[in-house]
Order: sequence, then structure tokens, then C-alpha cells
Amino acid sequence: MSAVDELFGLQGTRAAVIGGTGVLGGRFCRTLASAGADVVVLGRARDRGEEVVAQIRTDGGTASFVETDVTVDESVRRAVEEIGGSGGVDVLVNAPGRNGSTPFEELSVGEWQHLIDVNLTSVFRACQAFLPLLEESEGRASIINISSASSGPPLSRVLAYGVAKAGVDNLTRYLARELAPRGIRVNAIRPGFFPAEQNRALLTEERIGRILGHTAMGRLGEPGELDGVLLWLASSRASGFVTGAIVPVDGGFTAMTI
Repeated sequence: MSAVDELFGLQGTRAAVIGGTGVLGGRFCRTLASAGADVVVLGRARDRGEEVVAQIRTDGGTASFVETDVTVDESVRRAVEEIGGSGGVDVLVNAPGRNGSTPFEELSVGEWQHLIDVNLTSVFRACQAFLPLLEESEGRASIINISSASSGPPLSRVLAYGVAKAGVDNLTRYLARELAPRGIRVNAIRPGFFPAEQNRALLTEERIGRILGHTAMGRLGEPGELDGVLLWLASSRASGFVTGAIVPVDGGFTAMTI
């Protein structure tokens, strides 16, 4: 076995990916499977979930799909029961996401609550529900939450989404403290600007120009550029002493001032 496989190989582990039917979430599923993990794809879109599973199996990996609405307690409970029937979970990736660009003065309480529930409360709900399965990993479990460059400093046009992602950062740190004695590491990846369905309407030509002007590397991210940090945080050998970290992958966006 090579040193790379020794550090980053996930053979014999099981990973559950919330939001695995999305663009980035689907990529996360395929990446974890390519490293040897048995992947459970969780999401609402059955057609998309089964497509991700088929891609993984075609590539020689192992995967299954469990239809789950992470904003509904009962749906998450059923998913945990179904997954738990065949063993524990070593890696939980929380990658649900829905954006909104309604201006503050027009933002209804209903839309605000929906965006907070999808992007923040769902992460809390999943971490709590999957806790018994993660504890079966016997000190090797890893929770990886997906944050956002909008978690702070504030960005324009994404008020509720940005507040929710700031909450994900803080929840990550709190859970890192709470769960370390139980052998569970909790970290977050903080992507910069990666084109995806949920932000496509926001990435106008003018806005992209402003983003690139504030990004040290002068370009948008590509999905594959999250693979390395995902595998690093998933592997207890590569990042066994890392918890409570919010890791930016943003081309230097958060390093720029004027």
C-alpha cells in the first residue's frame, strides 16, 4: 500500500452524504467512493440519487440511495433506522443547500425560516440523529459540514443563506467541543465560489467580475478542487488530530482586503 493510500484510503469505512443529489454533494459521494468508502447517498430527488449510485457502481464502487428530506424529523429518523440496520457510519457529510436572493425589506418570515431550516437546522438535525451510528466507529468518526464564503464577512444578496452558514460554522465548533470525548471529530469545509444550480441565478456577469476582483487567484473554483480537503477530513489517519476547523477552499477570497 502506498503512503497516499495509507493516509487517505477509506477502505472498510461507511460514509453518509446528506445532499448527495446536488452538484457538489454528488461529487463528494463519488470522491469518497473512489477512495474505498461504502457510500450512502441521501436526498429528496430519487432519480438523481439513483443516478449518482449508478455512476459509483459503474466505476467499481459501492453505494446505495436512501430518500430523505432532512428538514423533516420523521424522514431523517427513518433514514437512520434504515442505514443502521446494516451497521454504523464513519463519515457524515452535511451538504444540503438552498440559496435565496430576496432583498431584506422583501424577505418574508416564511422564506427566512425555510432557508435557515434547509441550511442550518438540517445540519443540527442530521448530526443529532446520526450520533448513535457515528459512535459505532469507535473513535474514528468524522462529521464534515459544508459552510460557505457567505458565512462572513457578509455578502450582498444572500442574507438568510449567509446567516445560516455562519450558524453552520459556529455549530461546527460547538459540536467539535461536545463530541471530541466521544471520539467524533467535527470540521467544516468553507468553499468559495463554485458554480452550482443553487447559485447560478446569482452569478451574473457583473457579480462574477466583482467576485474575481476579490479573489487572489482570479477565478472560480472547480468541483474537483474540494476532493483533497474532503478526503483529508474524512480520514482519521490523515486528520486524526483536527477538529473544530473551518477550512477555506476559496482561491484566497477570504485573504483579500484592498
